[in-house]
Parts: sequence; C-alpha cells; structure tokens
Amino acid sequence: MGAGLEPGRGPAASSCPRCPSLAPVAPGRSLPWGQEPSLDSGAFPGLRSLPRAQEPPPRSGAERFQSSPAGASPPALPHCSDISPLLKDPVAFRALIDLLEDHVRASFPKIDLIVGLDSRGFLIGTPLAQRLGIGFVPVRKKGKLPGATECISYSLEYGKAELEVQSDAVEPGQKVVIVDDLLATGGTMRAACELLKRLKAEILECLVIIELKALKGSEKLNSIPFYSLLQYD
Repeated sequence: MGAGLEPGRGPAASSCPRCPSLAPVAPGRSLPWGQEPSLDSGAFPGLRSLPRAQEPPPRSGAERFQSSPAGASPPALPHCSDISPLLKDPVAFRALIDLLEDHVRASFPKIDLIVGLDSRGFLIGTPLAQRLGIGFVPVRKKGKLPGATECISYSLEYGKAELEVQSDAVEPGQKVVIVDDLLATGGTMRAACELLKRLKAEILECLVIIELKALKGSEKLNSIPFYSLLQYD
C-alpha cells in the first residue's frame, strides 16, 4: 500500500504545514465513480475558503484593439504576426477595417483597386475593397492563379519564393494600394511592388497592420509610400 493510504479510504490528511487544508473526502460525501475531486465537490472543504485570484473584467474587442497612447510603447503581441485573435473577434475586426478605411479615404481621393498579398492580405484587403466600393486583386504564390500571369522570383531569409498576378488584373495607370497583415524584412512586399510596376499600375501606398521596425523592411520599398497601423521594435 502506498504511503499515506489506508485500505478502503482516500488519501490521509497532509502533515505538511504548508498544506494543512488537504483532507480526505468527508464522511458521507463519497464521490461518484470516475469523478475527480475538485474544489466544488466537497472533497477538500478547507480549500473552498481560500481566496481565488481575481481576473480582470473582459474588455470589448474595440478596447483590445485600441492603439497605445502617444509616446507609450505598445504591448507585446504573441509571435508578433498572429492576427488570429483579431480575426475571430467581430468587434475588433470591424474596428480594424474602420481604421484602414478612414486612412485610405483621407489619403487618396481616387483609388481603383486594393491588391492583397497571399494569404492574410486577402482577409484584410477584400472587406476593405468592398467598403471603398472598388475591386480587389490577389497576388498569389506561383501556380495558384488561372490564365496568363506575370511572375517574379525573390529572396527570403530562408530561401527563394515566387509570386504571381494575373496579367490582365490591372490596367496601365490604375491606382492601387497593396495590403498585407505584416511587414517584416520587406522582401514579399517589394516583390509585389515590382509585379504591379510591370503591369504599369500606379502604386499609391503599401499598407499593413503591423510593422516590425527593427527589420527595416520599409527601406526595401524604394521610396514607395508606406503606412503601418502598429509598430513594434
């Protein structure tokens, strides 16, 4: 028989001075078969009186998305590039598109197309284009688009990649804003800009939610206007 156990009974009361409240199941309070003792089962009545940590009240999505006060450092984002919590919160996601729409409307009185980068740029660019009443153009990884395409190969920190856009997706002279969720080293965004230049589009701006400033990706955009909603070092 293991230490602290008696035949037909639960664990013996702890002799540890730091755990004086641990006690066997109270007489007459046997638990149903398979049920684990818990604070609410009555198995450990002494623990029920201990204060529990108080969690802060939940905030709305809009509150969670609000940017930091002027001059203050923004809070750290998990993995810096994961926008999944934002996408699953309808209030926060609506607030995001509101902010991007306000920025584009205030900055560009005439715009023809939103161009979104594979793949999270699609999630942001399509609702933004609909809000603005204009079309959306996807820039995708090689082999994903039908018909004739324009392709570009570019270097990443871990190898090479290729992007494509349909050859007739943009007409010469059309004004476009290129959208993605994150700007890190800037290689993908720069490649997308080169593709749009081949189609003779006028690139008004590159627009992202998050910029990792320490990686200096915006410096690779060759003076193309750039805007980020949030910046992290």
